[in-house]
Amino acid sequence: MGDSRLIHGRYRLLDLIGRGGMGEVWRAVDESLGRRVAVKCLKPLGPQPDQSFTTVLRERFRREARVAAALQHRGVTVVHDFGEYEGVLYLVMELLEGRNLSQLLEDNQQHPLPVEQVVDIAEQVADALAYTHEQGIVHRDLKPANIVRLSDGTAKICDFGIARLGADIGFTSRLTGTGIAMGTPHYMSPEQISGHEVDHRSDLYSLGCVLYEIATGVPPFDLDDAWAVLVGHRDTQPEPLRKRRAELPAYFDRVVLDLLAKTPDERPADAKDLRHRITAGHAAFAASTGGVPLAPPLTVVPAQPRQPAHERRLPSWTRGMTTGRKATGGARPHPALPDHTAGLTGEWTTRTDPRRAPATPVTAGPERPTPAPELLAHLTNRHNAGLSLGRLGRWEEAGEVHRSVAVEREHALGPDHPDTLASRYEVGLTLSRTGRPGDALREYARVADGRERALGPDHPDTLAARQETAYVLGQLGRHFEAHQTYTAVLAARERSVGADHPDTLRCRHNLAYNLSRLGRLEDSYRMACEVATARARVLGADHPDTLVTRYEVAYALGQLGRWTEALATYREVAQARAHALGPDHPDTLAARYEVGISLGRLGRSPEALDLYRSLVDDRTRVGGPADPETLRARHGLGVNLGRLARWEEALTESRDVCAIRERVLGAEHPDTLVSRREVAVGLGWLGRWGDALAVYRQVAEARERVLGADHPDALASRNDEAHCLEQLGRGPEAVELYRRVAALRQQRGALGH
Repeated sequence: MGDSRLIHGRYRLLDLIGRGGMGEVWRAVDESLGRRVAVKCLKPLGPQPDQSFTTVLRERFRREARVAAALQHRGVTVVHDFGEYEGVLYLVMELLEGRNLSQLLEDNQQHPLPVEQVVDIAEQVADALAYTHEQGIVHRDLKPANIVRLSDGTAKICDFGIARLGADIGFTSRLTGTGIAMGTPHYMSPEQISGHEVDHRSDLYSLGCVLYEIATGVPPFDLDDAWAVLVGHRDTQPEPLRKRRAELPAYFDRVVLDLLAKTPDERPADAKDLRHRITAGHAAFAASTGGVPLAPPLTVVPAQPRQPAHERRLPSWTRGMTTGRKATGGARPHPALPDHTAGLTGEWTTRTDPRRAPATPVTAGPERPTPAPELLAHLTNRHNAGLSLGRLGRWEEAGEVHRSVAVEREHALGPDHPDTLASRYEVGLTLSRTGRPGDALREYARVADGRERALGPDHPDTLAARQETAYVLGQLGRHFEAHQTYTAVLAARERSVGADHPDTLRCRHNLAYNLSRLGRLEDSYRMACEVATARARVLGADHPDTLVTRYEVAYALGQLGRWTEALATYREVAQARAHALGPDHPDTLAARYEVGISLGRLGRSPEALDLYRSLVDDRTRVGGPADPETLRARHGLGVNLGRLARWEEALTESRDVCAIRERVLGAEHPDTLVSRREVAVGLGWLGRWGDALAVYRQVAEARERVLGADHPDALASRNDEAHCLEQLGRGPEAVELYRRVAALRQQRGALGH
């Protein structure tokens, strides 16, 4: 991003005001609203970045945007907008006029801040954390540089860049399993360091480190290198604050030392409890002393006996960490992230939050020996390799990897461990993507049941598996069951995260799609419009998710016969996608295809023909001549040639497409059969009814074998065959076939299909 760069014609970058390990922050102007804002951009990674590393950073940045946009509290930085521009992800935030705590300490030459200011900051941050923790969000990187004190005295928590949704273990595990250490050594909790499960009490420990530093001028473990700092957090009791600064109130000393307890259970229960302790202690202190600090004899907590070195093993990602420099808000260069496997998968313990987990502990069978860290790291690497194969569209290979990892994780960790279930979830995804929805359904049901036992019915991971179950039910044509599942998941998502949360909106989008497949077209259209409006408000008008829903709005309009409106909407989506994603992006090309469909439906076949010729050229350039989407565009071209009565050309095109589809997709693939039917249509229009009859029969027989004799597509093919018999003067055979089709339709209706 250069000086005075304009993003999306709206946000003009003025000057760089901060830089971190993940991105840059610019002072900017929102020219649409005439207000000053801060814009955070994903940091460029150099000329030849590692692609897997880049992917993780980009996913983490998107997670920051989704998490931050959901937070509304005076103690949390407001997020106005986010998106992507010219390949750079960006986040638009309120511009804070103030200094972060690290800068305040530097301004004060590393002397501690005034006591009253320290207590006030502690109260405000505790209040903000209480709010974020109630939303299920754990910051995971609290440090002085991430807390800003505004000119009016307000304290705000910033940068949820590596925030972890406390109830979203599965997604974050993907991000933390790639060698990127999460957190900053001077402020990391012992459980973060040891790779154990992290919850809201980890933030309380980090806040204790921050309060210790602003109250005394130094962090609790101010040692020369990062390894020593991490060992200090894990094994050494901190020195009491009042031994460094005697004027501090005794209650505050006790509160901070409680926050710095080695085990989460010894810390305050939550941030609300912490705020109450601070407020009550401060009131009692002021009432009893008139504001003069008390200084009773100090009780120094003896240090815990140090374990032998072989029992104090730190996770592998700590190797190579040699700098103990505290994190600051300045723009000084940052060292490269260590290239080691993150030790964030340790011995698993079930959650105890009554809102998100069963009331009684869940066990995964007989007690298992703790797996070797090397084995867990190896399985994490293979899991990530499977994810990479999926992103490349190599679903068969990805499925093999995930299946083998799932088996090994189940053996090492148990069937209901989150990592095992994460692998099973990916197995389901690969089955769905390779045309095996029945197998995918069984896998997703297994994952959903396991996650419900381990994490609770309303946990986001459980709901994600339930939602995928609904999706594959739709793939199987079981739309009523899919509707019931989507409805249940939607109610749980609205209850747990709210109506406008991106996950809730995604579920409502899927429900709208499924409603159209149930024939409830008006309901589908209405819900799709509502979701598109909400996504535009929450994510932005040109966000890919918003455009997906507007695409669904256009589809519903077409199903309702409102093709003029559908055409206008598809065109708007295609134009927005070309701007946001690029002209050759698959989603952009898909929208252009639907523009052609709409033109054809409106009788504007010459325009449709021109569009499809252009689309065929672009699809061939992007995916090759045998790519299924290239063939789909060629099919559209042939259909419109027929509409223009250019039947010889249409027949040639249909035969060519059919031959390639048979070779690439198989003789009985639905797309191949559609092309074969189009061949029959062309033969009929050319008066070659005998040849057409043979082809129609081939299509009908194949559809009956694949779909069943009473499937609507199979029945339509038999109707085609009967019509062809009529044209050949074979009326009695045609009547008999029509009667058979009618009986099958009646039977299907009686069975409730």
